[in-house]
Amino acid sequence: MIITPKKYQKTIPMEKLIKNIDHRTVLPLADQVGYQTGQVVSKTLAQNSRHSLTLFAFDKGEEISAHKSGGDAMVFALDGVGKITIDKKEYILKKGEAIIMPAGIPHAVFAEERFKMMLTVSFPEPNVTTVK
Repeated sequence: MIITPKKYQKTIPMEKLIKNIDHRTVLPLADQVGYQTGQVVSKTLAQNSRHSLTLFAFDKGEEISAHKSGGDAMVFALDGVGKITIDKKEYILKKGEAIIMPAGIPHAVFAEERFKMMLTVSFPEPNVTTVK
């Protein structure tokens, strides 16, 4: 085990890790991002080299086109109905449901109706190569 001397350790207040949302408050998560006509609205809550946490609100018919991510991504539906495409296979996601979009696999999100989701992405440790 390697122990880092205290003088080289950095203390980060926990409130600084998750931002753009009230702390120590019970919140309806779906209300933390609003719909806008003809748009996809996003609100980043946390972002670093290992994790990303973002809320999204899609107007009906809006989408994020197919792309790949360097980390595993979990979509948790907060409101409405979304179509998640993973490697050309379609899945319907409704409020309260979740799906994992694996790293390196093409995926897309389409709002069948107005759709809100929380996206959590976990990335591999920097300078570590993952093997399938």
